[in-house]
Amino acid sequence: MDKCSFCGREKKETNLLIAGISGHICDRCIEQAFVIVQEELGNKTDFDISKLRLMKPQEIKQFLDLYVIGQDEAKRYISVAVYNHYKRLLQPTKDNDDVEIEKSNIVLVGETGTGKTLLARTIAKMLHVPFTIVDATVLTEAGYVGEDIESILTRLLQVADYNVEAAEKGIVFIDEIDKIARKGDNPSITRDVSGEGVQQGLLKLLEGAIVNVPPQGGRKHPDQKMIPVDTKNILFICGGAFDGIEKKIANRLNTKTVGYRANKDQDKIDTENLLQYIAPMDLKAFGLIPEIIGRLPILTYMHPLEEKALRRILTEPKNAIVKQYQKLFQIDGIDLSWDEKALNFVVEKAIEYKLGARGLRSICEAIMMDAMFEMPSTNTKEIKITEDYARNKMEKTNLKRLKVA
Repeated sequence: MDKCSFCGREKKETNLLIAGISGHICDRCIEQAFVIVQEELGNKTDFDISKLRLMKPQEIKQFLDLYVIGQDEAKRYISVAVYNHYKRLLQPTKDNDDVEIEKSNIVLVGETGTGKTLLARTIAKMLHVPFTIVDATVLTEAGYVGEDIESILTRLLQVADYNVEAAEKGIVFIDEIDKIARKGDNPSITRDVSGEGVQQGLLKLLEGAIVNVPPQGGRKHPDQKMIPVDTKNILFICGGAFDGIEKKIANRLNTKTVGYRANKDQDKIDTENLLQYIAPMDLKAFGLIPEIIGRLPILTYMHPLEEKALRRILTEPKNAIVKQYQKLFQIDGIDLSWDEKALNFVVEKAIEYKLGARGLRSICEAIMMDAMFEMPSTNTKEIKITEDYARNKMEKTNLKRLKVA
């Protein structure tokens, strides 16, 4: 009697039984096999640098414009740096070529919520290369409590599904790079294991070296099998708020000098946005060692977000905050719309709390919480957020604690 070679069901117990050379398979097993194949193919990360379609700098910036509002200066710098980096990797190597192009790591300076992490994440999405974000504050020298510097590469390997060749051409975003600055411009007389010590450890990663990485992270053990990773072609993007660096810039620009000539020169300086004048010596004065500054040759800044930019962030990008809430409600069959005055109210509060773009999400969450809790259980098919509704919900929350004096 014919029966399925996989599950053993007889022909009468199935809707369809397909015959093979030396066996049969039923419709249920076909469906199950299809699900397994889809899961396996979906979980498999396929990073192939040879298939990378590298866009020109202007095209890269146009892609970034879809997700990140404003910050044109930073976008131009990053677009050129990424284009040159991957153009260098895709170039066939020649034995008789004496000119070796070095990579250009990037450092982004800007207040919290200005889009540093979003820029790096969007670049990785565009290129479809392994990408990971690492918090510099948890890193310490080897042998001390905290994470070893090699854990950065462990995370990149995990993202690349332990494809070493793909990981060696990925992007690493090191966040909070300013938190590992040494205190002051002078070398420390005591051991600074989470500051200057981490900077020293990062040098070989940023410049390019073959590093032995523990596959599961954690501490290194003598008997542990290590994975050698060459960091020569990994692009490092470092970001930090560098809170207080404006004072270093102001001192360098000598904005407090007296005299007729000094006042004449000072008129040309925009004291409201001193970050635009940032230079490598300001990073040194802040506490980054000269060696690490030299390995981060591209230095750019993020503008503080103004009212107009925050308003655009709410509605314009592909993954705009308002669009996300509309999709959430759409799943429940509810049409969500926002009044223009309500959106302006959200922006006003974000500026008041001085939290940048991240503040927009917190404020929207506070306004929408009651609606998200109650609406799915009702038959309501439409909801409109007005200024009065938003103001009323904000007054009931504890978000006033976020206000920065």
